Amino acid sequence: MWTSQFWKQTLERAIKTFAQGSLALLAGDGLGVLDVDWGDVASVGALAAIASVLTSLVSVPAGEPDSPSLVQIPPTRRAPVISGR
Repeated sequence: MWTSQFWKQTLERAIKTFAQGSLALLAGDGLGVLDVDWGDVASVGALAAIASVLTSLVSVPAGEPDSPSLVQIPPTRRAPVISGR
């Protein structure tokens, strides 16, 4: 959690969530771009982004180190090395 890699991934997730929340509000209301209350759109997007950051923080003990994800990456299997000599 205290690495730059963790915070870069968390920021990326928060930005994506902000965009998704904002888009959902725009599409859900069926409003035209000129009729939108952009303050409401920014507010909904910001709330979604905050929820994303908090989710990343509470995921730290369960997921991979330095990752905001709950998903554990299985160890890769290495093919046995066969020597022809």
